[in-house]
Amino acid sequence: MAIYICTKHLFTKFSGCAVWPFIFLKTETLKNDKVFLNHEKIHLRQQLELLIVPFYSWYALEFCIHLIRLKSKDKAYRAISFEREAYANENNLSYLKQRSFWAFLRF
Repeated sequence: MAIYICTKHLFTKFSGCAVWPFIFLKTETLKNDKVFLNHEKIHLRQQLELLIVPFYSWYALEFCIHLIRLKSKDKAYRAISFEREAYANENNLSYLKQRSFWAFLRF
């Protein structure tokens, strides 16, 4: 289970992030946003599958490659396989129950 930490001072451009085993939230009200939390919980699962540190290395490498290719931070972020999986499945609140191991590879 994720541990929620609310801190409005940590974020300026986004509402939160998952850093295993924590989900950092910009506001307390995000604790009630099931879709947002599901998105972040998908990231927690991805982090566990890659043994946490390799997840961040892979994430950063993908971001850099996409940034060079797309020349846009937002587009590079959206092109990361981990983000594509999370955005594609954030509305499916039972996704984590049926998700296959390393499912992000399909994205």
